[in-house]
Amino acid sequence: MEPQRDPVNGSLENGCATSPISRSETPPYRDLNLREVPKVKDKVAACVEEGKRFYSFEFFPPKTEQGVLNLYDRVARLSRLEPLFVDVTWGAGGSTSELTLELSGNIQRFFGLDVAMHLTCTNMEEGRVDKALEDAKRRGIRNIVGLRGDPPVGQEWRQCKDGFAHASDLVRHIRRVYGDHFCVIVAGYPEGHPAGLLDGKLTYEEELQYLKEKVDAGGDLIITQMFYDVDLFLRFVTDCKAIGINVPILPGILPIQTYTGFKRMTGFCRTHVPPAVAEAVERIKDDEDAVKNFGIEYGTDMCRRILKSNLVPGLHFYTLNLEKATVSILENLGLIPKFESVRSLPWRPATIDGRRFEDVRPIFWANRPTSYLLRTEGWDEYPNGRWGDYRSPAYGDLSEHHLLGGGGLYTSEQRERIRKALGTPQNMNDIAAVFVKYVRGEANAPFPWAAEPLAEETKWISAGLERLNWQGFFTINSQPRVNCAPSTDVTVGWGGPGGYVYQKAYIEFFCSKERMEQLFEVVRQNSNEFGSLSVYAINVNGETRTNVKRPRTNAVTWGIFPDREVLQPTVVCPESFKAWSKEAFALWKQNWASVYDAQSGTPGEKRTMALIEHIHDTYWLVNVVDNNFVSGDIFKVFARVG
Repeated sequence: MEPQRDPVNGSLENGCATSPISRSETPPYRDLNLREVPKVKDKVAACVEEGKRFYSFEFFPPKTEQGVLNLYDRVARLSRLEPLFVDVTWGAGGSTSELTLELSGNIQRFFGLDVAMHLTCTNMEEGRVDKALEDAKRRGIRNIVGLRGDPPVGQEWRQCKDGFAHASDLVRHIRRVYGDHFCVIVAGYPEGHPAGLLDGKLTYEEELQYLKEKVDAGGDLIITQMFYDVDLFLRFVTDCKAIGINVPILPGILPIQTYTGFKRMTGFCRTHVPPAVAEAVERIKDDEDAVKNFGIEYGTDMCRRILKSNLVPGLHFYTLNLEKATVSILENLGLIPKFESVRSLPWRPATIDGRRFEDVRPIFWANRPTSYLLRTEGWDEYPNGRWGDYRSPAYGDLSEHHLLGGGGLYTSEQRERIRKALGTPQNMNDIAAVFVKYVRGEANAPFPWAAEPLAEETKWISAGLERLNWQGFFTINSQPRVNCAPSTDVTVGWGGPGGYVYQKAYIEFFCSKERMEQLFEVVRQNSNEFGSLSVYAINVNGETRTNVKRPRTNAVTWGIFPDREVLQPTVVCPESFKAWSKEAFALWKQNWASVYDAQSGTPGEKRTMALIEHIHDTYWLVNVVDNNFVSGDIFKVFARVG
């Protein structure tokens, strides 16, 4: 587990010379009630009891702002695989301490994943260690990977004054000061610690005793260093058990992804490579795709043998902030369900504070969950009533936050990429083409109203959404109707096996005032045919229209499960729609117009900005719910408009 290397720039992880990325401000964190937050050791124990295999991922702090934003995108995608936990590494002497804390806190807070934060002894006196632990505690992080750590590049490891000499000292200190508050994970070395192998001071048996000392000091779980010899690893696990190490041991899997990366890592860590593996990699070293495919094939075989031994409960992957090889191995092992949903709710639940029990959200933020969490983080309870108190003064304004993008927070590279993807629309037809591209799943840059990938269920209604966009109804959110689908359905299922889920068809869009008025008129004149439709509209000035006589919260997604109450996790709420509309209108400028240069842009760019300004100022935001989830056709009404 320590050290790791970034295959792109070759910097050491857990011992790198990088500097933390500076932040103008640290996001506010409330004091968290952590009584109900399970620790990794508890989750592992539950999996062992249920006989369930699991996997976890490791990430490291990138060196650049763009790298951080890209990592968040990768974490969002990998979170859908439901890893048991993820861990984030710590640079030598705290060189990435602030960024490690920020990444760990944000991943747990916004992506619904439990995080284990690395902490090392290198250049860390006791006071700095305690500060890091207090910061982790304040962010709701309950899991620490306690390591001795590696020295900065070119230096020898030395104990810091008033610091700790060994990982066991660090573990002992955490237990003495914090009791059982943290789950403490320690490192194991199936082939011996690289430093010990280098100077020949430690025997394999002595290494095992040092590991036992870390466990006896309070280590709850072991993650091993990377290895490529499965027989050596299985012997290591057996030997650990023989000397009384009874905590779970997770194998650290680093898929072979590039020839140079493989040689660099195995050389630095002095990893034993079976001759057949070394020869195979050498034969294909000049074929990058062949190396990756071999890495996936060999990684799959390793994991299959390890799991078949029944000596370990799960797998831990060193992702190196990449995803393809890890995902491919998990797919090959059959650990990622392809035909069955594993979602507990239609959206990812939070993993800290009382939000673990939040089971209702307004549908408007479906594609921007981070924004929703930021707006509502001041609430005391989730939910407060049927869906939180949307009138609460704690319902926050959306402040600038790097996780959201836009608002001048795009990097120059991002702006260029988004500008190319969105083009320079000169008329409404060009604008419609941008929305159609997103609906088709062809967008290769962030869609202004979506921080999440296009939902699979959108494909069911993509043809209808395309027609709406060409008609001038610029759609930003939708869901198809669902009548009694199994809760395990891979596309719309949630909540676990044995249940059934339902959805009312829903579409949200921007349109001109003329189109909005035509829609209301068609619904009014054809009440027998379109009486199942609930329509709400609002403009940038806050003027509203609706055909609903007594506006109230309307459940648009619900599920029925054995021995449970009916759950209704997604709703349309008139008051929350007003709050969302401010953000939705602002995104025209914040996430679209902001990518163009107002001062020195081309005439075409300036016309695009003027067009966006016109839409922002004159268009209406409208949402339509078809309450007939049995046989309704929400698109039918639009055929009568215009």
